[in-house]
Amino acid sequence: MSDVVQWLNEIQDLKRQLQAAQQSQEAANASADNWRKRYEIEAQQRRQEVESMQQTLDQLQFASSQESAQQDLHQPISDAAIVSSEIEQRVEQMNTIAELKAQLIQVWSERDRLAQELETEKAQHIQTRQNLSMALGDAVDMLTKLKSQD
Repeated sequence: MSDVVQWLNEIQDLKRQLQAAQQSQEAANASADNWRKRYEIEAQQRRQEVESMQQTLDQLQFASSQESAQQDLHQPISDAAIVSSEIEQRVEQMNTIAELKAQLIQVWSERDRLAQELETEKAQHIQTRQNLSMALGDAVDMLTKLKSQD
């Protein structure tokens, strides 16, 4: 009879250990899901920032390389035509080649600065991705260790 009681006690102990292991696994899975969500949010933010900077860079490149063009008054005016028209007005207001050169230098400097910011953002995104991947790997390793201990 005492053997049966001992077996029943061991079964109860094993059930408790199994339940604890399952809770640990659930906690580790929740942690991994949390890190995965954080990574996805960060990645989405970086993609949006890169896209925004790329659009700004494209607009600046377009503005700096756009030659004067006549628009047909009967055609709808696009955003590019508005930008071109504004540039033409600015150029006409300038009186000297020196002013044009100064403006061109300013536009190119801004373009270079934005390109550098874009590269910096890309590098930060890569670093963030690596950090989050390492954290996710650590969480999985912890889960594996917990499983092996039980």
